[in-house]
Parts: sequence; structure tokens; C-alpha cells
Amino acid sequence: MERVFRSLKTEWIPATGYMTGQQAQRDISQHLMHHYNWIRPHQFNDGLVPAKTEEKLKTVSGIS
Repeated sequence: MERVFRSLKTEWIPATGYMTGQQAQRDISQHLMHHYNWIRPHQFNDGLVPAKTEEKLKTVSGIS
């Protein structure tokens, strides 16, 4: 979890911050649900994005 927050702070949150909490919530949610899970490769997952790793595990285990 610490890596998630480090990545969020260093890669996504603007240095100037946000004007409103609503704007921050929208952008951070977008980052976590889209960029972090579907685009950003993770070394722990052998260079795969978390969403693809999860799909691969579901296929292997037979969980739909």
C-alpha cells in the first residue's frame, strides 16, 4: 500500500495541489482505477499491470 501512495504522490498529484476536494477525489480515483491498474506496469507482477495479472489468475484458477 505504501508503494501505491508513493506513486500517487510522485506521479500524479500536481505540485500545486487541488482547488477542491471534489476535483482531488475525481483525479485520484481516475489515477488509481485506470492508470495504476490498467496502464502502469508493476515490477512485482513481472511487468504486467495489476488488472491483467488478476485476469490471468482468474483464468488459471477457473474463477469467473
